[in-house]
Amino acid sequence: MTRAAPPLHILPDPPALFRAAAERLLEIGAQAIAERGAFHLALAGGATPQGLYALLTTPELAGRLDWAQVRLYFGDERSVAPEHSDSNYRMVRESLLDTLPTAPQVHRISGELPPEQAAADYAALLRTQLPQEGFDLVLLGLGPDGHIASLFPGSDALNQRKQPVVADYVPKLDSWRITLTLPTLNKTRHVILLVSGAHKADVLRHVLRNIGHANPLPVEMLRPAGELEWFVDADAARHIEHKD
Repeated sequence: MTRAAPPLHILPDPPALFRAAAERLLEIGAQAIAERGAFHLALAGGATPQGLYALLTTPELAGRLDWAQVRLYFGDERSVAPEHSDSNYRMVRESLLDTLPTAPQVHRISGELPPEQAAADYAALLRTQLPQEGFDLVLLGLGPDGHIASLFPGSDALNQRKQPVVADYVPKLDSWRITLTLPTLNKTRHVILLVSGAHKADVLRHVLRNIGHANPLPVEMLRPAGELEWFVDADAARHIEHKD
């Protein structure tokens, strides 16, 4: 059976993009807490989500979620210490955690450890902390090459089916990454894909054409158990028809 195309929300600019995504995140989070007592959220790293995280700390929005019942996880991490400028955890701490009125429970990836150890430790943590049904929401960005989390085109990590978390060396970046694998990312009630900027326009057009081919991009291998939604700005959507 062919799956219906996921909802595509096109917003005029980054502030509108962040606002729409924040509203959806808060809606999903409040529902999760009301129904199951906690909101299990996997965060994205990179540059795009920072505006979303900062918006969530504003008085208008921060009070709409019981942050004490939020459980934060990370989709990926660089192999660096938590205070390193490249650390996803540091970005999240500075843009979100330091300003929230109430601290959520944070499960960071220990990027300061050897990569394989960091991956094994995080896998063990997920087995004990994450509900059997998986995440309530996975937040992802999209790289110009089609990567999600730290799952890059051509990586052996894309073929991993047993381990929830792996360490992966990325040759073009000459660096190690620790990343959730596709089965883990797919085990979620909701996915939000956040895409901003003209430099993402070509890959977004490629993905949304939905043409099957022999070598799918990592984002095209994403098949969540629940709902997937695209939130993109006008620059990223310049090559596709307006949907929202």
